[in-house]
Amino acid sequence: MRANEVFAWNLRRIRVSQGTSQENLAIDAALDRTYVSRIERGFENPSLNTIERLAGALNVELTTLLTPPSPGAPRPSGLLGGRKARK
Repeated sequence: MRANEVFAWNLRRIRVSQGTSQENLAIDAALDRTYVSRIERGFENPSLNTIERLAGALNVELTTLLTPPSPGAPRPSGLLGGRKARK
């Protein structure tokens, strides 16, 4: 798994587990929502400054976003409707 794929995986996993929408994450990190979406889909290679801003917005250590998932880990799902946590 490439580094941007690992980052995308963890970004989505953590964001969804916190029940945060891409829009709210983007606001908290001072980024555009479409850019956050493209990062999560692996279409962008964010700078270290951007990674640091996203980690801060999620209140996690930067290394948490760069740690490869364990083998066989299920792919993180999205929030229902893109804005609401699953119940």
